[in-house]
Amino acid sequence: MLTVWPAMAPPAGADGQSPNPFITFLPFILMIVVVWFLLIRPQRKKQKDHQAMLTQLAKGDRVVTSAGIIGTIVGIKENIVVLKVSEETKMEFLKSSIAGKVDMTGGSSAS
Repeated sequence: MLTVWPAMAPPAGADGQSPNPFITFLPFILMIVVVWFLLIRPQRKKQKDHQAMLTQLAKGDRVVTSAGIIGTIVGIKENIVVLKVSEETKMEFLKSSIAGKVDMTGGSSAS
């Protein structure tokens, strides 16, 4: 029983003090930095690019909505975009539901 007692003692430095708390939390800090650069930062950049695209919308632009509807913008209000989806059909969408612009070859420029 006496041989187990030293193994259960907390690790100590050479002079008997506890380890530096900064060194103890360094792996957690590094994990937070990695998550920031791999997940949060790219998502914010994508969101900023999408917001810039929404502010540059103009009449005549061909766009695709998040529901997959493709149309030409015939009217823009503050938060509403009116799309012409066929010769006789106009639909209103929230500006935030526009996923991206469509180039003339039919592909979407939304990433």
